[in-house]
Amino acid sequence: MSQHYATIDWKLTSPDFLKGRYSREHTWAFDGGLSVPASPSPHVVPVPWSNPANVDPEEAFVASIASCHMLTWLFLASRAGFEVQSYRDEAVGVMTKNENGVPWVSAVTLNPVIVYVGRQPDAAENARLHHLAHEQCYIANSVKTVITVAGVEATH
Repeated sequence: MSQHYATIDWKLTSPDFLKGRYSREHTWAFDGGLSVPASPSPHVVPVPWSNPANVDPEEAFVASIASCHMLTWLFLASRAGFEVQSYRDEAVGVMTKNENGVPWVSAVTLNPVIVYVGRQPDAAENARLHHLAHEQCYIANSVKTVITVAGVEATH
C-alpha cells in the first residue's frame, strides 16, 4: 500500500469572514516540493472571492482522471508495441446535480489526440487499449463519475 499527501494552506486576508466576504484562494503543496495556487471555480464562488487564474478542485479532478488514464494507456500501448510520439487530451468535466440537488462532476469526456511513430492501432485495438486503461486506472476505480473516451465505445 502506498500513501499520497497534499497540504492545503489557506489564511484569512480580509476582516469580513463572518459576512462571507473573504478570499478563498489557497495553496496546494505536494511532497515533491511543487506548490500550486488554488481557488474555487468562479462558477461556484464569484470573483473577487475566487481567482480564475488558479486551479480549482473541479479542474484538478478532471485533470487527475485524464492524467491517470493517459499514464495507464501509455504503459499499455508500449506493451502492445505501439510507439507514441505525443498524447494530448483536452478533457471536459460536466457538473450536474445529484438526486439530493447537490452539484457533482457527473461525467468526464476524454478527448485524446495521439501521434504514433510507425504502426498505429486499428479502431478495435484502440478501443481495447482505452478500455483496459480505464479498467486499470487508479483514479477511475476511485470515483463514480461516468468517464468516456470520445470516439471510443463508452468505458464506464
